[in-house]
Amino acid sequence: MNLHGKDIKIFTANSNPNVATEIAQQLGLPLGQSEVVTFSDGEVSVSIKESVRGSDVFVVQSTSSPVNDHMMELLIMIDAFKRASAGRITAVIPYMGYARQDRKAKARDPISAKLVADLISVAGADRVLSMDLHCPQIQGFFNIPVDHLLGVPILAPFFVEKFKDCKENVMVVSPDLGSVTRARNFAQRLGVPFAIVDKRRQKANVCEVMNIIGDVRDKTVVLVDDMIDTAGTLCNAAKAIIDIGGAKEVYACATHGVLSGPAIERIQNSVIKELVLLDTIALPEEKQIDKITVLPCAPVFAQAIQRIYADKPVSPLFNT
Repeated sequence: MNLHGKDIKIFTANSNPNVATEIAQQLGLPLGQSEVVTFSDGEVSVSIKESVRGSDVFVVQSTSSPVNDHMMELLIMIDAFKRASAGRITAVIPYMGYARQDRKAKARDPISAKLVADLISVAGADRVLSMDLHCPQIQGFFNIPVDHLLGVPILAPFFVEKFKDCKENVMVVSPDLGSVTRARNFAQRLGVPFAIVDKRRQKANVCEVMNIIGDVRDKTVVLVDDMIDTAGTLCNAAKAIIDIGGAKEVYACATHGVLSGPAIERIQNSVIKELVLLDTIALPEEKQIDKITVLPCAPVFAQAIQRIYADKPVSPLFNT
């Protein structure tokens, strides 16, 4: 494995080409010439249409819905670059699918996140660059270096600016116990207190709000999470904050907008005034509603790529 390529080349598959294009623009580079198509039987075919011999190749691909298709595109593309003698291959995965299957919740469960990590390594990736993995310990599933970026340094400045004239009435809330650390860091960046919604999950994608730990009465609340899937947790937490906690209004933010199933309808009908997401997952036109604001993640990924290529630390980006 080469530790350094001769030049940077940015390529993309089909999950999020807009982010890849923006990253290339930020770096002042053209997007690499490639084609990823699907045969009639569902097989993926990749064609790399320029030389990558000795280059530092970055493949941008979120493994979002359809997860398995996008995962195979990424793996086959990595294999193509390895066989084309790329100097170093970095899988840039803004959103990593299967990350929630990171442990055995019950007997005979698979640990699919570990399997995916092994597949990416075996395909030929030399390192991984991702953002807000569902569980930071997933970095340890890989046998190659992982640079783990955070969404908070992008999301926090948006709310700092939004509430700069009324910060004393703002409070950050974690929608569940799993997001407490993220909410605490977010609150520190805003310079405001934080609270926790304590809920009991009865089964997958169904939750029951039980209690609010902290005083949110008459406050403007910002809910902070890593991802929003069906939006059940988020919308139930927002309702409880208003009905039980007596908050004045609720905003929300998350790094990844999975937005599957009834998510859009729930958000539209919820008490949430505005939901801020990053574009780690492409938002289809039918899911673009007035309540949702999307911020770009490309500038942070571009800086990280530049630092990786120059063998500089990525950690300063956490304090952006």
